[in-house]
Amino acid sequence: MSIEEDADPDGRGTPVGRRLVLGMLGLGAAGLVAAPSLQRGFEAVTGSDPTGLSGLLPNGGGFRYYSVASSVPERGPQDYRLTVGGLVERPASYTLDALRALPQTRVVRDVQCVTGWRVPGTPFEGVPVNRLLEAAGVRPEARAIRFDCFDGAYTESLTLPQARRDDVLVALRMRDKPLGHGHGGPVRLYVAPMYFYKSAKWLSGITLTEGVEPGYWERLGYDVDAWVGRSNGRDDAPTV
Repeated sequence: MSIEEDADPDGRGTPVGRRLVLGMLGLGAAGLVAAPSLQRGFEAVTGSDPTGLSGLLPNGGGFRYYSVASSVPERGPQDYRLTVGGLVERPASYTLDALRALPQTRVVRDVQCVTGWRVPGTPFEGVPVNRLLEAAGVRPEARAIRFDCFDGAYTESLTLPQARRDDVLVALRMRDKPLGHGHGGPVRLYVAPMYFYKSAKWLSGITLTEGVEPGYWERLGYDVDAWVGRSNGRDDAPTV
């Protein structure tokens, strides 16, 4: 899926290395500061860029996109499904309408990228992961969760205590609007207290496992436990 306002995901494209991402961010920072009006328009077109080059440019509203795959299919109410399985008593599959019908929680926190950029006071709304876990019935041997994405390549993971926090959501809305495809819609993971690469876009699966399975970026060197300000060698102010 992505790194910080995430990486694209299907696995068919050439993976973007950590050093390249950091370098491109440094070059793009000046543009973010100098041209905010241009960035607001830019956000509307990045989702349809067939070249993938827009994934390496600063994006509107302070977010940036970095692709690890050539394309991501769009899904909506007719074909979206979120499965909950693995070490659970009652596996489940949720449509988009079913997720929208559940009680929603709103969390407003800063979004912090491990590469340095920060977007203050960003609202996310959705269903707490723990609500879906309670409905599924977690088996005693489960210790962690693997999150899969319908890009076909990106995965993330959390321990069970991490996933059960009140500020860890299956998010359906961002900035008081439905999640668009470019921001990982229609459904993404949102992990408020951790660096944004943990908030996997295009979420399609929640699988309970016996132990932590490092995700896409962890296998390339990022920390599995990605608390803002206490991981990846950074000292950013916490988002909580």
